[in-house]
Amino acid sequence: MDYDRPVFFRVMQYAAAADRDVVDMVSGNPDWAPPEALREGLREFADRDPEAFQYSASEGDRPLREAIAERHAVDTESVFVTNGTAEANHVTTACALDAYPGNEVLLTDPVYPYYAGRNDLLKAESRYVEADTDGHLDPDRVAEAMSDETAVVVVNSPNNPTGAVYGEPTKRALVDLCEEHDACLVSDEVYDAFDHSGRFTSALEFDSSNRVVTNGFSKSMAITGLRVGYCVVPEHLQDAVRTRHMLTTIAASRPAQAAVLRAMRETPDSYDETNRRLVEERIETFTAALDEAGADYTSPEGAFYVLARFEGFPGTLENVERLVDEAGVAGMPGEAFGASRTEWLRFALVTPRVDDAAARLADYFG
Repeated sequence: MDYDRPVFFRVMQYAAAADRDVVDMVSGNPDWAPPEALREGLREFADRDPEAFQYSASEGDRPLREAIAERHAVDTESVFVTNGTAEANHVTTACALDAYPGNEVLLTDPVYPYYAGRNDLLKAESRYVEADTDGHLDPDRVAEAMSDETAVVVVNSPNNPTGAVYGEPTKRALVDLCEEHDACLVSDEVYDAFDHSGRFTSALEFDSSNRVVTNGFSKSMAITGLRVGYCVVPEHLQDAVRTRHMLTTIAASRPAQAAVLRAMRETPDSYDETNRRLVEERIETFTAALDEAGADYTSPEGAFYVLARFEGFPGTLENVERLVDEAGVAGMPGEAFGASRTEWLRFALVTPRVDDAAARLADYFG
């Protein structure tokens, strides 16, 4: 992948420049409204005294850290607020590479491409463990891939791009493997609000000094632009994470933290439930159209992405551009996510025009 100009941006720019109407299904930017309490929190912050607009504590404003800690039943000192989940992933992976022997990071295939790009930036070796056809990860395959050089294992559940959810047995096995091999599990759980299977298990359910969890509010509160993420790290990594985070970004946005805190306190559970149902309805609509088009596809157990394979139409950047021009639908090439899904295309169901996209694909391939 060309990290100077990521494929995501190349496809979005190509679709924006098209001379026809295009349904954008490229990036995971939720199209639904954030919680009203979050908007109120931003309005309230705007009227605060000048001091409130200065740096927050580097670890994050303590009330927000306490709220996150309470949600996950962990110690507040283990929680660090970051500039989005991406920074949480970057900082914890970097610190784990320093703390554990070896210079290898195990990734799944398919994989969210920024994980691999991050490894390149950190000059770590990437090794891939192929998921099964449904996107599930077999811990036995992970065990076979691990060696004395393995310092970090990065997993994402609910998963982007497959929609797979790793249940309790898989998460437990991954934590155990990292303990056995003196490695660190970095578990990215940013899509935990979109578990359609009821099987999602957080790595925080296992008391271990060999696991880190990263998460955030970009997807669950539909605020990808506010950049509020966090990581929960064991005691032996806390000083390193604190220092690297401070030297990388100093601190997260104080207004955004205040707004998220208010939303955590005041937003009813029905907010998540409504958005999850919306995604599930879109999955049904979209996969029905894929059936009509004769496509193979993954039925996502979580998150809001669908991988689809059309006969004679591999998941290349060239074919993605062709789909923009000829069908008016923009997705992501499967080849951007790894070697195992080069025949596939990924579509993000975060647009109110899922019905239009489904009809266009059914007409184009049917």
